[in-house]
Amino acid sequence: MSLTEVTAPRRFRRKSRAPREDSKLTDHVDRLGEEHPPIRLDSVDYTIKDPRAFAEQFGPVVAYMTRVELEVERNVLELNLLLPDAPEVDRHFYNDVWMPQETHHGLILDKLQQEAGLDASQPNLDDIDLSLKILGALGKIPGVQDISRMLYYLTGLATERSAVLAYNRLHSGLLHLGERAIARTVVAPIRRQEPGHFAYYQLAANQLWDQLSSWQKWLTRALRKRTFEVVGAYNKRQVADLGDVLYQLDIRGQEALREHARQIGRAELELMFAHRRGLRVPDYVFKAFRRAAELAAARKGDDRARS
Repeated sequence: MSLTEVTAPRRFRRKSRAPREDSKLTDHVDRLGEEHPPIRLDSVDYTIKDPRAFAEQFGPVVAYMTRVELEVERNVLELNLLLPDAPEVDRHFYNDVWMPQETHHGLILDKLQQEAGLDASQPNLDDIDLSLKILGALGKIPGVQDISRMLYYLTGLATERSAVLAYNRLHSGLLHLGERAIARTVVAPIRRQEPGHFAYYQLAANQLWDQLSSWQKWLTRALRKRTFEVVGAYNKRQVADLGDVLYQLDIRGQEALREHARQIGRAELELMFAHRRGLRVPDYVFKAFRRAAELAAARKGDDRARS
């Protein structure tokens, strides 16, 4: 599927004997599709008062967000490999609602950065990591695919929370810069759709976690700790790009990074580590953001990550 073939979400035809929990999730997805259709591409006002100032202050932020939003097409291919027997409600969510919405976000942001004189995005739409193919193959073993599903929900929780926080800061920054048109018609409509995605992952994660056995929960925690990565930051250059985004959004210094990590990791902390009293944030979340800040600082030859 190409980026130009995204259509409005379809209403899910549920099975008559669907479990109550799946019915609740399906109702949520149907409501998302009906109340938040993909943002119309012709509804956006791309007026930029000062393209140079916009590009200097928010160019790295918009470039990163654009790539992440457009790469949902590859993400769906990955999910089809990772979860060969995914519940129908999951497929309904990521095929019929999430992908159309996010792809339109990416198309809008891509045009915005081009209007500011920046390069068009070059997203990776089909290069799938070998580890995902292997994990998908292992999913045929009883109990393993549920762990993969849990990791998918946890990644979704962190990703959508990151998006909400980033779009909130971008919106405020654009208003401060005087760029009201794009704040109102680009960022505000996009950020309005992200919380519904977060809510889906939270509902699904809470439901599945209660169904996992002790060994599945243990392995989920272990894999999450060892495989956690921030969305869009899959190699050293992209991790440094993430560090630039953090800096431009004024998330600077160790305490700010730790607080940012706390907000992003809070949902999985409460779900998976309720037994660890006093733990404020999963350490692997904070380390990922700290590494991004350090790599960005090293690339620019300064020590801003330590400030």
